[in-house]
Amino acid sequence: MMLAIHEHQGSFSDRWIKYCDEKSIPYKIVNCYDSDIIAQLKVCDGLMWHWSHDDYRDQNFARQLIFAVEKIGIKVFPNFDSCWHFDDKVGQKYLLESIDAPLVPSYVFFNKEDALKWIFKTSFPKVFKLRGGAGSLNVKLVKDRNVAIKLTQKAFRTGFPLVDRFSGLNQRFWILRRDKNFKSLIKLFKGFLRLFWQRTGVDLLQRQKGYVYFQEFVPNNQFDDRIIIIGDRAIALRRFVRTNDFKASGSGIFQHAKELFDPRAIDIAFKISKALNAQSLAFDFVYDSDNTPFIVEVSYGYAMGEAYDSCPGYWDNDLKWHVEPVNPQVFIIEDFVNSINHQD
Repeated sequence: MMLAIHEHQGSFSDRWIKYCDEKSIPYKIVNCYDSDIIAQLKVCDGLMWHWSHDDYRDQNFARQLIFAVEKIGIKVFPNFDSCWHFDDKVGQKYLLESIDAPLVPSYVFFNKEDALKWIFKTSFPKVFKLRGGAGSLNVKLVKDRNVAIKLTQKAFRTGFPLVDRFSGLNQRFWILRRDKNFKSLIKLFKGFLRLFWQRTGVDLLQRQKGYVYFQEFVPNNQFDDRIIIIGDRAIALRRFVRTNDFKASGSGIFQHAKELFDPRAIDIAFKISKALNAQSLAFDFVYDSDNTPFIVEVSYGYAMGEAYDSCPGYWDNDLKWHVEPVNPQVFIIEDFVNSINHQD
């Protein structure tokens, strides 16, 4: 067996490479941006690439490369079923509706006139989102019709940047208020500099226009639950909303106790992952006034580190609890290696 791993510091590849070194699993480092990457992979049994939502190169071709590699019989993490809808809330809307998943009611319009007709008929508040963005960036609470109209007009004129530097700066202000340490102060300073000097490649990300996307607002939620399915394991963390806000993603305020989590949400996440043939998916759940779980969005990728490593254990697909150390990236590569070793 030979694995190919696309190395990017700070990504899942850090732990994948360490695991291979510790377990003496043969691997080679590849660069998925090479023009001859297909030829390089033909001597490999599997490709592992933690591709990113905010790299213009990945957005341009990651899905296409993964589909192509699978077509020549090489296993990939993430496989196409796990990631084609990554950072694409519009795609997720259609996908989850097609399998009758409990998605928060969502609405997308591809011409201004249809959007405006709907705006004049519907009630508010609603949640406005761009199709991409992580950590609650590109998400706004729309409290009235006038704001919805302005956002719609902009969506069909100049559009929106996928990475909003001002939103990023506000997020860094929140981190400073939350953590009150020197590290967060340095992050804020770097965020301020980015108002004037963008990170390389940000200007090459596609500007978001030609559509408008809204979700129903589920009120009175003080948290959301992130349920991550990796094969036959589920791990979970509860993410609490920021002060004077409605968004939990990106808040950095977590709890992990097993008793917090609704078994219905875990069961739903397992069933959807199986239905979609996904290797690993992270589901974000909120709860309505009857405590019924609804999915906000889903993602194959997520941050790496303490937030998930601190989970005290995991559920199996029979919802049996296992008190064991949690390392999501190790779980992923264990499953991936097993899938290669046991393929027909």
